[in-house]
Order: sequence, then structure tokens, then C-alpha cells
Amino acid sequence: MKDIYISDLRTNQDIVSYFIVKKSAVKTGSNKKAYLDLLLADSTGEISAKKWDIADEELPGLEKIKEGIVIKVKALVTEWNGMKQLRVTRIRHTSAEDNIDMKDYIKAAPEDPEEMYAYIFARAEAFEDDDLKRICLKELTDNREKLMYYPAAQKNHHAEMAGLLYHVKRMLMMAERACQVYTNLDRELVMAGVILHDMEKLNEIESNNMGISTGYSFEGKLLGHLVQGVKKIDSLSKELGIPEEKAVMLEHMILSHHYEPEFGSPKRPLFPEAEMLHYLDVLDAKMFDMQEALDKTEPGEFSDKVWTLDNRTLYRRKEESRS
Repeated sequence: MKDIYISDLRTNQDIVSYFIVKKSAVKTGSNKKAYLDLLLADSTGEISAKKWDIADEELPGLEKIKEGIVIKVKALVTEWNGMKQLRVTRIRHTSAEDNIDMKDYIKAAPEDPEEMYAYIFARAEAFEDDDLKRICLKELTDNREKLMYYPAAQKNHHAEMAGLLYHVKRMLMMAERACQVYTNLDRELVMAGVILHDMEKLNEIESNNMGISTGYSFEGKLLGHLVQGVKKIDSLSKELGIPEEKAVMLEHMILSHHYEPEFGSPKRPLFPEAEMLHYLDVLDAKMFDMQEALDKTEPGEFSDKVWTLDNRTLYRRKEESRS
């Protein structure tokens, strides 16, 4: 039974607890000795872990530790480069006697997947633009099963069960409000861009039905979800008879939403709806990463470094009040 969670860990704390394995590899250190490199997780987050100086007789058992299994570890909580890390001294596989409840180990979006899907579907179904309605409903309907559990990333923002739905839903909520302020925007085009912009992550990322990513697909590695998304919209638009201008504008929104070439976008946004899509995406990602870090931080303290936020350490105020 699990009683210690990653969000509770403090530096120099000795622990014995259970974690799910997200990554596992036996590597060789600079001292030429083998060590086990792990990424462990539970429902509150994830943490890097190392088991140093592996003896030869340990190797066969440690090599059987694979992604998706729950293990029990004895470890010391240390820090490395401003981030917590486990220095593992003992490790074993679990059995039925450990009474493992997978809900303790699967990080999931805080809202019900069915309800999030229904919210997104209803917004698309209400579009007055028939072309945008048809292409969005087609994508949502065809991908419904995977959307129920797929993460939005392997490691970064919304890397959790149904994280992609949660990301899209929150972006849609912001899009509706932004279009009330910036009345020059085509509201339905912005919302269609939100619904479609990351849909090909379903084919870029490989994931099990618990929302744990096991890596990237062949096409995902070679192309990435931006190019995959453009290909998908191109083929769907031809299939559905979407006018060329509208189809190419949707493709441009997908292609440009990472904004910078070094982040995968060969073009920057060239019309207002594409620009808005980029900032909605960035805002939701940054707010997610900030909240993740602060949830693991005591009031009045600073977080570990958040590498997705340029290695900033975030401050959690002593008296929190949300209105």
C-alpha cells in the first residue's frame, strides 16, 4: 500500500515506497561501472532515480525492470542540479501481496475524460461554418477512443492520462473569452485551430491505455505532429471537399503554432487567428507547468528548477487566496 507520494518528498529524506516505472535503462558511468537510470512516477508527479555501482549478479533482475510496472524501492532523496532525485539502495518487483491500486500511480487529468470530450464536441457541433464543423467533428469522432486516455506529451506539459483532452478544453475556454475581447478574430477558426492543432500527437506519441508514453512512433520521430497534422488536414480537406483557402489556413495554424523554427515551426503565424492559437497554447502549457511545480512546494518556499520554464525556481506564496 502506498503512503509516500512524490509531491511529499523532501531532500535528505529516507523512504521506502512504491512507484511506477516510466523509463528504465542500465548504463555505464564514467567510472566504468554499471548503474540503473530510472524515471519513476505516481499520481502526483515523477522523479529521476539512480541505483549506482550495480554488481554483476544484480544485472539480470534489474534488466527485467520495464516501463509500466510498479516497483518497490528504498532510497534517499537527494538533489542534482536543483532537482530532487532518488539514490536507490534497494529495489524489487511487486507481487499480489503488495495490494497495488493503480490509481495511486497513474497521473490523470483532473476532469472526467467523457465530460471533457463532450464539452469539446459540443463546441464544434455548434459551429455555423459547416466546413469547420465537419472537419472538427470528423477528427473528434475518429479519434474518440484514443482521446479518452492519451497524454499531450511524453514528458512536458499535460503528460498525463487524458492530458490532451484537458489541454484542448482549457484552450477552448480561453479562446472563447479572447474572442470576446478581440472582436476582429474569426471565433470559429480560432476554436477549430485549437481542436485540431495537436490532434496528430495521437500518432506521433506512443502511449498505453493508462496514458503513459512509451516513446515516439516511426513517423513521429521523422516528421513530428506539426507535419503529421498538415498531412492529415490536407487529406481530410480533399475527402470532405473543404475549400482550398480554408484548408491551407488550418494547415498554416498547425504548422506555425510552435512559432520558432527551433521548436519545429518553419513559418511564424501570418494571420491573427494563427497568432492567437500560438499564445493560447503557450499560456496553457506554462500555467500547467507552474501549477505542477507549485503543487510540490511548501508555502513560503521555492520550487525545484523547472526546465520547461528556463530552469526557473518558482515561489509559492504563504497565504494562498483564489477568487
